Amino acid sequence: MEPVEPVAAVEPADGDISEADSPAPAPQEVVAVDPDDPPYETRPRASRGDEVPLLRNDELARIFYEIGDMLELQGEMPFKVGAYRRAADSIAHSPVDIAAAFRRGEPPALSGVGRAIADKLDELADTGRLRFYERLRRDVPPSLVTLLAVPGLGPRTAGDLWRGLGIATLDELEVAAREGRLRAVRGISERTEKKILDGLEQLRRRPPRRMRLGQAHEILSRLESLLEGAPGVSEVVAAGSFRRRRETVGDLDLLVETDRPVELIQVVHGLAAVERVGGHGGRLGQHRTTVQLMRGPQLDVMTMPTGRTGTYLVHFTGSAEHNVRLRELARDIGWSLSEHGFVRIGDDGEPAEGEAAERRTFATEAEVYGFLGLPFIEPELREDRGEIEAASAGTLPLLVDLGDLQGDCHTHSDWSDGSKPIDAWSDAARRRGYAYQVLTDHSQSLTIANGLDPTRVEQQRRIIAELNERFAREESGGGAPHGAHASGFRLLHGCEMEIRTDGRLDYDDALLARFDVVIASLHVGRRQPRKQLMERYMTALRNPNVDIIAHPSGRKIGIR
Repeated sequence: MEPVEPVAAVEPADGDISEADSPAPAPQEVVAVDPDDPPYETRPRASRGDEVPLLRNDELARIFYEIGDMLELQGEMPFKVGAYRRAADSIAHSPVDIAAAFRRGEPPALSGVGRAIADKLDELADTGRLRFYERLRRDVPPSLVTLLAVPGLGPRTAGDLWRGLGIATLDELEVAAREGRLRAVRGISERTEKKILDGLEQLRRRPPRRMRLGQAHEILSRLESLLEGAPGVSEVVAAGSFRRRRETVGDLDLLVETDRPVELIQVVHGLAAVERVGGHGGRLGQHRTTVQLMRGPQLDVMTMPTGRTGTYLVHFTGSAEHNVRLRELARDIGWSLSEHGFVRIGDDGEPAEGEAAERRTFATEAEVYGFLGLPFIEPELREDRGEIEAASAGTLPLLVDLGDLQGDCHTHSDWSDGSKPIDAWSDAARRRGYAYQVLTDHSQSLTIANGLDPTRVEQQRRIIAELNERFAREESGGGAPHGAHASGFRLLHGCEMEIRTDGRLDYDDALLARFDVVIASLHVGRRQPRKQLMERYMTALRNPNVDIIAHPSGRKIGIR
């Protein structure tokens, strides 16, 4: 059973959102940036013969990544920039030879690729060139994107630096800043110049960037689907911090059970998503390889012998601290543990060799833990935070399972900043077996998110009542969707109410009392002094109508 698709809420970037801001439209498809760039199908076509070499998927993906970068530097809308990058991701991870498919007139369905981008793929397949891309490259050097990694340096300023001083690399930026030349560009003061130098120093000190768990899931899912069809492959398992469900993930780890390891490694090296073979600290060999993914993280792939995967899964899932504890337990009973299995410890205290090793291997992780006298420990618990002791005592906690989820208390519809109508979300929640959903659109002062004034709140209340009546009729008449909750479904009326900068709540008590659930949150004025921010929260906490405080820390994983 899949969870309900989340509704993307508008979260401000660093800095404040004006309460007078108006919501931005949410276009459904990327359109040509240049009005003079007509759809390719209206232009004369090449003969589609063999005289034009076909571009590989990795070459196509690189073009669309660069388009996204260059559009960002030109100050294009974020949704348009993101659309090209999502399309590049889909192209890089597609098992289909995309250019060949377009040339045959059989364009494949690609996630995130609408008509405008498909039109550009068609042109690339037909001619090997893209006029739109070539025009962008004349205007913006691709290396300029490296400047965007500097904290506090946005696309507009980077573009101004290029046009005014010809700066296109980090080294050029630092030299110009230290020489005081950035101030020659309009809008850049001595203070801004110092901030840029501080940003360059932060960039040097910044630890390797980690991706969010969901981003890692998307990449690994695509890679797993590509490798599962390789010859001799029995199973593909993502390991490392991803399997332990850490909130951020660095390098990616894939374990592949196969009886043809050499062929599998060759398949990995040939993936379109692979930018280069090798990486920092990576090893190459018949059973293991390290590759750098295009615009992505490093990927380590380890093959596992068929039927002997238990210790491999334990070892490469980690954590390192958990594995140290397991090795200590193994040594206590006279064995040495590694990814290759258990071997006896000799009289000299070292792992035995040959027949004396009595090597033990297992097909499952449960057997590995059982050999150590422990019950199976779920990957999410393997951090050496008391799980070994709990396993020994038989007190391991039960983890939350997808089936435990009964509903969603924080959702937005297209009445505010959500992407779909109310009934679309509630129907999706019913199909996933939820018993309830709380609709919590934004309140009136958050105009950037199209917050609801009291009149729209009442209109929404009537629609929710009508939907609940419809749901009840369907359930009593046997017309509930497949997978619906046995006890029925109810759509509750809530709100995500803004705590204003002066501490006032966005709705009066009479209106708040009519909601089923009230979430109070703070989006504007986040740079106020700590004491003032806390007093705003306390105002909400003192109100008896407030049920939930949303994102109280203001944290965004990997961002702030």
